[in-house]
Amino acid sequence: MTPPAVDDRPIGMFDSGFGGLTVARAFIDLLPAEDLVYVGDTGRYPYGPRSLGEVAGFAHEIARFLVDEHDVKLLVVACNTAAAAALEALRDELDVPVMGVIDPGVRSLVRATDSGHVGVIGTVGTVRSGAYQRAVAASGAAVDLTVAACPGFVEFVERGETGSDQVHVLAERLLAPVIEAKVDALLLGCTHYPFLARTITDVVGRDVVLVSSAEETAFEALAMFGGGPAAQGEPAALAASPDRVGTHRFISSGDVDRFQELGARLLGPELGSAERAPWGG
Repeated sequence: MTPPAVDDRPIGMFDSGFGGLTVARAFIDLLPAEDLVYVGDTGRYPYGPRSLGEVAGFAHEIARFLVDEHDVKLLVVACNTAAAAALEALRDELDVPVMGVIDPGVRSLVRATDSGHVGVIGTVGTVRSGAYQRAVAASGAAVDLTVAACPGFVEFVERGETGSDQVHVLAERLLAPVIEAKVDALLLGCTHYPFLARTITDVVGRDVVLVSSAEETAFEALAMFGGGPAAQGEPAALAASPDRVGTHRFISSGDVDRFQELGARLLGPELGSAERAPWGG
């Protein structure tokens, strides 16, 4: 029999900062043999309040860096705001497949509801883009959707203040619309928000299922890799056998020491060191 093809190029992934580490964690756990290059654009976060055009510019810059400098075989836009601003354009522009977190998250959301009342929370930019509203409509699921912007959540995560009284008070105010709508499933439409899951659950109640797109995105990548010989523009294969242990590189455009310290607390021991992005300050 012909041995399976091997593609040992890394997977590339980026976010405005630390939030995408939730996606990185899922990929590391599900695809342990794969090499990963992660860019946290902490020098320019938060993306949420910025215009979608400006965010799209950042996304294209980081994507080209990962493709041209690191020869990635798959690009994961692990930032909802960047996915809303640039996902389709990146798919048109790049010669490697590009995955976002919006569609996988919506698939998980509509599976999680019993009542049909679902919610999505995200940054101002993501909510304003209408990306989740369109994705839910395109799913064809018979659900009532409530969407709420949560400005300030990202900043708390980026400061490492995920359990403070201040973020709890903010959550009570920002989550009022989804509580009033009596949702039974709530999609965390920003990859930073799983780090606030305990606070969010305390506010919305334990009967509400919190849905993160991280695991679903990793499963989608696994399915893509396991789909047999690659067509043009698709990754050829997994890196190697499951016995292989992948390497993980982390790059920050901001304070590298801070990224390494907080990132290791959020992700785990795989984030042993960080490098400075060439456009960092």
